[in-house]
Amino acid sequence: MAVYRVNDEAVEHVRARIAAHQYVLDSDWGAVQPDAAAQNAFLERHSWPEYAAWHLGLTEGAADGTKARYAFVAGDFRRVHRSALIACVYRASEWRHKEVELAAHDLLQLLDATSG
Repeated sequence: MAVYRVNDEAVEHVRARIAAHQYVLDSDWGAVQPDAAAQNAFLERHSWPEYAAWHLGLTEGAADGTKARYAFVAGDFRRVHRSALIACVYRASEWRHKEVELAAHDLLQLLDATSG
């Protein structure tokens, strides 16, 4: 099983998006989650650090500048999705990635408090 650590830069990026009210509160994450084509399109126009900023987890042992390095996406590369944070909490909890789970949970609480 892969081992993940929290991507602190992504946590700060998501916090900033929440503070700027760049979020979606009600979405079907399975339908709007960026697929491989959307990820590739984003990477054609943006840098790897910009791509990484949307992923709450970093895969231990995977090289920077590869999709395998980044996990637990928190949005659609424009806005944070509440459903994405819920999915991150659930998936990290399911596989016992406690630090990522808690980071996603804290962001979810921040989003809920911000959105009122």
